[in-house]
Amino acid sequence: MKYRPSRRTRRMAISTAVVLALAGANGPWLYRFSTERYHAYKINQPEYKTANGHWDFLDVPSDFRINTIHAALLHTGKVLLVAGSGNNQKNFDAKSFRSVLWDPETNAFKNIPTPKDMFCAGHTQLPDGKLLIAGGTKRYEKLEGDVTKAGGLMIVHNEDPDKPITLPAGTRFTGKANGKTFVTKDPVLVEKATKVFDKKTGAFLRNDPGLGRIYVEARQSGTKYETGTEDNYRIAGLSGSDTRNVYGIAQKLALDKKDFQGIREAFEFDPVAEKYITVDPMNEARWYPTLTTLKDGKVLALSGLDEIGQIVPGKDEIYDPETRKWEYTGIVRKFPTYPAVFLLNDGKLFYSGSNAGYGPATVGRTPGVWDLATNRFTKIPGLSDPDKMETSATVRLPPAQDEKFMVIGGGGVGESDRSSEKSRLVDLKDANPKFKDGASLDEGTRYPSASLLPDDSLLVTGGSNDYRGRGGSDVLQARLYDAKSDTYKRVADPAVGRNYHSGSVLLPDGRVMIFGSDSLYSDKANTRPGVFEQRIEIYTPPYLYRGSRPELTAGPEKIERGKTAVFTTNQASSIKSAKLMRPSAVTHVTDTDQRSVALDLKQTDGGISVTVPKNRALVPSGWYMLFVTDGRGTPSEGTWVEVP
Repeated sequence: MKYRPSRRTRRMAISTAVVLALAGANGPWLYRFSTERYHAYKINQPEYKTANGHWDFLDVPSDFRINTIHAALLHTGKVLLVAGSGNNQKNFDAKSFRSVLWDPETNAFKNIPTPKDMFCAGHTQLPDGKLLIAGGTKRYEKLEGDVTKAGGLMIVHNEDPDKPITLPAGTRFTGKANGKTFVTKDPVLVEKATKVFDKKTGAFLRNDPGLGRIYVEARQSGTKYETGTEDNYRIAGLSGSDTRNVYGIAQKLALDKKDFQGIREAFEFDPVAEKYITVDPMNEARWYPTLTTLKDGKVLALSGLDEIGQIVPGKDEIYDPETRKWEYTGIVRKFPTYPAVFLLNDGKLFYSGSNAGYGPATVGRTPGVWDLATNRFTKIPGLSDPDKMETSATVRLPPAQDEKFMVIGGGGVGESDRSSEKSRLVDLKDANPKFKDGASLDEGTRYPSASLLPDDSLLVTGGSNDYRGRGGSDVLQARLYDAKSDTYKRVADPAVGRNYHSGSVLLPDGRVMIFGSDSLYSDKANTRPGVFEQRIEIYTPPYLYRGSRPELTAGPEKIERGKTAVFTTNQASSIKSAKLMRPSAVTHVTDTDQRSVALDLKQTDGGISVTVPKNRALVPSGWYMLFVTDGRGTPSEGTWVEVP
């Protein structure tokens, strides 16, 4: 009897033949398929997660997917995601501004009405738990070739020492030499002139004119309305002595690229009411500003592009949460946009040199310690790759008491393809602080995200080694940095590349959310425009795969500085450390709120006691997450406490 194979055997034979044929014709495909399947299997093994952690995508319903550019953790445990117009001109023109509130505990989402374009605003945590957001976008940039009307900056002079003058929108400026007329779209206030006297004799010397800055534009399109050189401009509509005292001076007014313009508007976001509250606008319009909380709870606003697309000329100002109003500091100090400026333990400020881009290459880029009271700036030497500080990240290493900072990566000025792999360290408690190089990354990295973790490690992830990920240069790697040993440890790789407009936020449960990315191109050949990355990933660190974790079961919601509070726990004997971690408010790799403050810890009957340091500059008023860790470094969930 002749043997006949079964149907199952014949199917298996055919399948094997097909696989062998594919392997012969396309071996690399089969190898790649097998490798990817093995990788997926490997990273989901318990032992791998225990050593390296794990990444997961956050399931965001389509109605809540936005171009997240700003993110802040609120004391309700929810995360405010802000896009504004999301770097999308069509959204801006349609006045479609977006914010979404996400609850990590329930995974619920909520759309938040957003009154202005907060794209590229600044933000910081306030003492009462609200979030201050200031600045944003008035006008999108216009690239050379897209500009149809000549325009630029007009400096308006007022030589009258007795009164300021306001020029309304629509004011016409006509060049005395070129005869060409330009018009304003906004009003401008020009301060009165300042009388200058001889310091020795008291004799009057001169009037220094008051100055106003305004963007002007030709009335008609075309190259023939451009100007070639500086000119003085007569102002239409003036009368009397104003015709002599008030005039304009402008350099070349052309069809060149026009930068983004900022707004003055400011808002507080109320985490309880879950809505924006309008407060007094800033004195200066700002796009790409930094907001830094000061020792007294007031907020310093620095840098940014103003309402005519120019760097704010050093006119820093302070917000008072009690009055909800802004006042100039009265001093002038210039920084590039989104400068990384941190509050120190003595109330002074540290500028690391990190920034997000706009500004002259030679102005305000040197790191140092700044005494705001005297405007004295003490430079700190030793910074490696000082010309590659744009889009670098700066972190205050734990504990905050030690005042040690690390500057990670960065790139050349503007659209440079240069990037740095350096991690620079500085100890500001040294008598003569100086930067030194720490452990390096594997490759140059712009836009690295860096989040402090409750076990005192630092998660560094994402970035790209070229401007906005050009050439497929995203760095699909994550590392944990140990400050005690100055070492990086490679951990699980994220699935998504993150570069410009990305960031990361520590969540109360000890996980980390990473968002955003705004690649210039979507292919390695740089031929297809990029698409904003709306997917959000969650990193679960290795410490959450060790099994049980400490738990605080009860305790006060408020602890005063210098006071001790008792928390109950069943694991008191295993708890080895405690810390307060200030919630993040991050954008453009800038997060000046992030800090981890070590607390004095003692075991009590049925719990632990923790003591908050007395120093108000070390522990600014506000809400913090209290984490305790056991001997393995496994943290509890964060318990929200208020430091008044």
